Amino acid sequence: MQDALLALTRYWTERGAMVVQPFNTEVGAGTLNPATVLRVLGPEPWRVAYVEPSVRPDDARYGENPNRLQTHTQFQVILKPDPGNPQELYLGSLQALGIDVGAHDVRFVEDNWASPALGAWGLGWEVWLDGLEITQFTYFQQAGGQTLDPVSVEITYGVERIMMALQGVDHFKDIAYAPGISYGEAFGQAEYEMSRFYLDDADVETQRRLFEDYAAEARRLLDARLPVPAHIHVLKCSHTFNVLDARGAVSTTERAKAFARMRGLAREVAGLWSERRAELGHPLGTAPVLEAAPVPTEFAAVEGARTLLFEIGTEELPPHEVTRTVAAVERALTDKLAATRLGHGEIRAYATPRRVIALVDAVEPVEPDAERTVRGPRASAAFDAEGNPTKAAAGFARGQGIDPAELRRVEVDGVEYVGITRTDLGRGAVEVLSGVLAEVVAELRADKNMRWNDPKLSFTRPIRWLLALLGEQPVPVAVSALAAGRTTRVHRTAAEPVVEVASAEGYLELLAGHGIVADQVDRRARVVASATELAATVGGVVDGASALVDEITNLVEEPNALLGSFDARYLELPADILTTVMRKHQRYLPVRDADENLLPHFVAVANGACDHDTVRAGNEAVLRARYEDASFFWRADLRTPPEVMKEGIAKLAFEQKLGSVAQRADRIARIAARLGETAGLSEEDTATLGRAAALAKFDLGSQMVIELTSLAGTMAREYAKRAGEPEAVAQALYDMELPRTGGGAVPTTVPGAVLALADRFDLLAGLFAVGAKPTGSSDPFGLRRAGAGVVAILRAFPRLRALTVPFGLSTAAERVRAQGIEVDDAVLAEVAEFVKRRYEQVLLDGGTPHEQVAAVLPLADAPAVADGTLSELGGLLADPGFAGLVAALQRVRRIVPADTGPGYDPAALVEPAEVELHQVFEKARAGGGVGLAGFTASANALTEPINTFFDAVLVMAPEPQVRAARLGLLAEIRDWAAPVLDWQALGTALEA
Repeated sequence: MQDALLALTRYWTERGAMVVQPFNTEVGAGTLNPATVLRVLGPEPWRVAYVEPSVRPDDARYGENPNRLQTHTQFQVILKPDPGNPQELYLGSLQALGIDVGAHDVRFVEDNWASPALGAWGLGWEVWLDGLEITQFTYFQQAGGQTLDPVSVEITYGVERIMMALQGVDHFKDIAYAPGISYGEAFGQAEYEMSRFYLDDADVETQRRLFEDYAAEARRLLDARLPVPAHIHVLKCSHTFNVLDARGAVSTTERAKAFARMRGLAREVAGLWSERRAELGHPLGTAPVLEAAPVPTEFAAVEGARTLLFEIGTEELPPHEVTRTVAAVERALTDKLAATRLGHGEIRAYATPRRVIALVDAVEPVEPDAERTVRGPRASAAFDAEGNPTKAAAGFARGQGIDPAELRRVEVDGVEYVGITRTDLGRGAVEVLSGVLAEVVAELRADKNMRWNDPKLSFTRPIRWLLALLGEQPVPVAVSALAAGRTTRVHRTAAEPVVEVASAEGYLELLAGHGIVADQVDRRARVVASATELAATVGGVVDGASALVDEITNLVEEPNALLGSFDARYLELPADILTTVMRKHQRYLPVRDADENLLPHFVAVANGACDHDTVRAGNEAVLRARYEDASFFWRADLRTPPEVMKEGIAKLAFEQKLGSVAQRADRIARIAARLGETAGLSEEDTATLGRAAALAKFDLGSQMVIELTSLAGTMAREYAKRAGEPEAVAQALYDMELPRTGGGAVPTTVPGAVLALADRFDLLAGLFAVGAKPTGSSDPFGLRRAGAGVVAILRAFPRLRALTVPFGLSTAAERVRAQGIEVDDAVLAEVAEFVKRRYEQVLLDGGTPHEQVAAVLPLADAPAVADGTLSELGGLLADPGFAGLVAALQRVRRIVPADTGPGYDPAALVEPAEVELHQVFEKARAGGGVGLAGFTASANALTEPINTFFDAVLVMAPEPQVRAARLGLLAEIRDWAAPVLDWQALGTALEA
């Protein structure tokens, strides 16, 4: 291992990096060393490499866990500014370690980083070596609350992980650290003793006192304008807090306060460091800025219609952005070309993780000429009585550079003006495309954007090259510092990674010859076909329709599937654990038999050519290590009863004002009890609900869920069953977490549905009350998903229709108020409307016509009732009698002023038509049926009397008593019909 550290040091120093030493106080990551977190601030260039022992007390495992240490070794590199080719430099460093990047599957997989405590964030990747995460690769965007300019590239190697993979060992203790000395022999004692200290023996009161002393000293040093020693003491604060946390001595309130305190100190340190460097005149100088690419001024002519090829080359895009970006580019190109006069054929777009390609067929060589009329003053003002040009006409002619005698009369909207006709000469295709393509690139945006070394561009990942050809003719495109050429980039491991492109025609075939499948549809089909074929060799199948296949498709440019295996003894673990590790962590396709039972095999999809045996062995080792971790957590959790496990969630923070997860679980239990009572559950369901509510969220205190958060609910069911809880209770605890996604599975039991509703009502009412509602694309607590979950559950359980959305929210609000938090009625109304809009969106996404959705939306407080009404509505829309009733009720609504209340004196009605309407209405109201169909059956008799009333009676009679009676009668009819449907919305639909 020491040779690897020396090799990395040598590699980066040869590329201009300065070597600094590990920091002399504990840090949780190399990022916290001043050589990173302070040096990335400000305009000075900085290139550094260093080893950093990173100390994380919570990862202490007494040296027993093969992959988890309280002190692990990082090798940290900072490149400031971004050199333009950091990925290629990184791959060179792997070769310096003796890794054959051509034989291995090395991939950059999206992994964004944020540290709220440091006011820092960045975008980048995990780097995988045959499925093993070996490096964090990040473009720093912000630190200390400051936007970074220039942007720094941070490369953090996990050295133990790399060495375990290279040396083929399964435990960190077995790493050969130096000749004849293993890692365990060198550091095993320290690992055990420091684990003892962090987990068992650290004196809590001493650590609390140290935290206060360090924080106070940091404050004093900031006041003395000494940012470096202040930073050291903030780090000591952080480490001491981590020790307290590992000892289980930090409450939710203490955690929130400590984080806020450390965050404030860290931001002050960053600000003061920047000030001091400026005061010193930035001793290292200022990082150079890339110059803008020259703006094209000359454009070649082409002959005949040719194909346009435009490629935007990037570093690896996040999988979801591959799909989004290719659609955005195709749309932008279509719209922008439509705004020109340039003729063209079909536009096609393709994308891989590293490129977006647009091909436009049959692009004409020039735009056609176009005539346009330039309008001047009105003819009446352009000539005097003798027909001579006035000053207005002369001035217009002069401005257009023509003689007034050349003016002619033009008519616009029936008004005569003077004007001229000009011919706009068509531009050549290359000139038109140069501007259009530049705009497409400059306007690219993603859900989350970043900056790199380009002075102006911003996108989800760096754009590194542009390729633009019209047939064989290069199209000059300049965007900020980027200029298009006629080269593309293929696999980084290729003998010639940069390839010249002769012509736009046949480009996809050219890429295919270099092992790149540009077409997403083709790429996906290859993934499914190869995975299916491999699974069949062991008598299994894979799910080719899963969203995971879509993700895999967008993670590779050339799918290269391989079959891996794992020890069958791991099948003793619940299948959900195994598949969660495979899918979420490794992007493997699980293999099942015909009965859906998991087999001890998986399909991994590498990117491009590689040594199958090497890559298979690496992926199998990664999965084995993850399953060992899972087995460790499983065994440890089974030793802990659910009630004891639940005690641990008191240490988990939920939200600063709303308290801990334990407080949230208590609110959920109380809300569920009230909901169950209101819903009229059976005695058996009530007992199940009560027990499940008492255990709500207990699995969040398990080691398994802390490590694999998506297993919440799944592990509750597993642990509850093995602790002897009834099956119904275990299932309710599982159901509580459903649905997990939009359109996902809903609870299968009534107690589980009620518990799930209580969970989501608490989430919505509480977080809206403290101002944590979603904004734009930001929804950190998943409130949109929670609102959609309420809708899905209530639709799936019509028997729970008594649990309306307003009732559930008000019940939850009572528990939030019990914690001393104010919940305004206006907030609850806002949340109810928020949930209603989720229902509306579900119907629209399902293809329900907008007018019908609007008609039932007032009923959405009880989604099952709205669903029933929508179903009945479908059977009535074709009935002419129903259309007549709708029209009559709409007529009533239009006539009666909105502020007119119901109620009238029947004795004041004397006209035959109004007396008849009164009598028919009374009879209809008395016989009112259930639902829309029942209402319609009773109300149909009103159609003719209403129409006759309006034809024969003056509603706004001059006599106040008569007018009031007539309006009151109509208002009664209006209000009787209003709760059934939004008749106005439906009336518009029927009229259409």
